[in-house]
Amino acid sequence: MLCYLFPGQGTVRVGMGAWLRRGQAARRCLDQVDALLTRPISPLCARGPLDALVATEHAQIAVTACNLAALTVLAEEGYEPAVVAGHSVGELSALHAAGVLDLAGTVRLVEVRARLMAGVAASGGMRAVMGLPVEQVELFAAEASEPGEPVVVGLENAPGHVVVSGSPPALDRLAKLAADAGAGKIVPLQVGDAFHSPLMAGAERAWAAAVAAAPMREPRVPVIPNVTGEPTTDLAVLRHALVAQLTGRVRWTRTMEAIAPVPPDGEAGTVSGAEPGTGPDTGSGAASEPVSVVEVGDSKVLAGLARRAGVRCLSMADPTTLRRLAKAVAA
Repeated sequence: MLCYLFPGQGTVRVGMGAWLRRGQAARRCLDQVDALLTRPISPLCARGPLDALVATEHAQIAVTACNLAALTVLAEEGYEPAVVAGHSVGELSALHAAGVLDLAGTVRLVEVRARLMAGVAASGGMRAVMGLPVEQVELFAAEASEPGEPVVVGLENAPGHVVVSGSPPALDRLAKLAADAGAGKIVPLQVGDAFHSPLMAGAERAWAAAVAAAPMREPRVPVIPNVTGEPTTDLAVLRHALVAQLTGRVRWTRTMEAIAPVPPDGEAGTVSGAEPGTGPDTGSGAASEPVSVVEVGDSKVLAGLARRAGVRCLSMADPTTLRRLAKAVAA
């Protein structure tokens, strides 16, 4: 069984998507995305400048365009996922892959989301805390928060890889607590604001209205929302989770556990060349099937996070992936 993972905003770089434009189907998809946007994103992806590309209003659109084009490559090869998930804004790409949103609806929602999040008046930031369990970081976040200056765990990316999100003074207090506790590394992230935190609440009402108005269909395959980390085919749950995700936590570690649960002998899910784990219980017997996991986009970030969680993941940004995937599926 195939599991598709779609990367999010933190994977943008100048030159992204160039390899996708070498293929006719992917190039056609990128051109369609450009035509649907208020302003085409391909020139910015190709030439930058970087400070404009990483801005929230552009980054979310850029990464989605590459996700959708990479998905087109896989579809052209005849592959279909059995379960999908997306990291942060990547969840919208996952909903498209599951048949919930069509291409135009996906692009429209991503553009709205990017604009709303970029327009939030609150000033905040995010930092990665490495080497500490999430439970310890949660305690530090509670201690560092003060009225009007919150900080929360925004993303559980992998064991020992937690991202906190909040106001700058609270982030400074938390960083000191973590450093005093011997955290391996604390890294400020180059993002526009405190995503997946209460500081995004200013965009929530308009985002909820946009999600409610968007035409959606029942998913063809299970989707794992960020805020639950559990596979579902319930469209009402998916709509609610898409709204809650704006201020809620990305539970990516739980998502990896749902995709490739650790079997009794201890090794998590794998792909080509190794004994595979088993996939999530989708209600149709899929839990007994081997799982091959693919990061669908122009990024290797999720493949790296998956390795930290004990899950082997191919990346479409690797030119050998289609060959390796064919071998894994044949096996």
